[in-house]
Amino acid sequence: MSLRFAVLRPEPGNAATAARLARHDVLRLPLFVVGPLDWTRPPLGDVDALLVTSANAVRHGGDAMASLRHLPVIAVGAATARAAEAAGFAIAAVGTGDARAALTLAAGRRLLHLTGRDHVALPGVPALAVYAADPVEPPPAALADLAGRTALLHSPRAARRLAELVGDARQAIAIAALGPAVAQAAGAGWRDVVVAAQPSDIALVTCAIDRARGGGDNDRHD
Repeated sequence: MSLRFAVLRPEPGNAATAARLARHDVLRLPLFVVGPLDWTRPPLGDVDALLVTSANAVRHGGDAMASLRHLPVIAVGAATARAAEAAGFAIAAVGTGDARAALTLAAGRRLLHLTGRDHVALPGVPALAVYAADPVEPPPAALADLAGRTALLHSPRAARRLAELVGDARQAIAIAALGPAVAQAAGAGWRDVVVAAQPSDIALVTCAIDRARGGGDNDRHD
């Protein structure tokens, strides 16, 4: 049976998630477009490692990223680690949670957080914004096509954006969230809400499919 989903994350992640749902009816509807910011390397002082919480930081960091390549990377997850390694960085540690969880892997290192323009500040960790994710206006017909689908949400910002765009029409839309903070950001009133057991795209896709099929014993419903 073909199930109905909507993938809202920016490219190239949108295509990767859609590929995992290829057997089903997938609406690809990025709510943001990611691009580089102009930046220069700040004085590094005693910084001895980078905290990278999105693959977008190394994908869109530009030529100036070479000035940081001598610093090892603590990556928030495996996909971010692969992107950083492909960009020429050495990987010091790979997390399996969110940014705060990745901080526990720092082992006393003095970090610089490579991140986007819109980000959550981490206590005691200076941030360097190297990319931006700007909202796009989806076509009205695409928004209408969200009814009856399960929308996959990868970030609190995407959750808030979806809630803003659909308003009361959320009653006809189910959401699958990457983590509890993402589900909380979406607010109430959705047809159904499920939270991935782990903060990874594979876990998110798995829980979305299981819930849409009416199963998912390991899924969390909030």
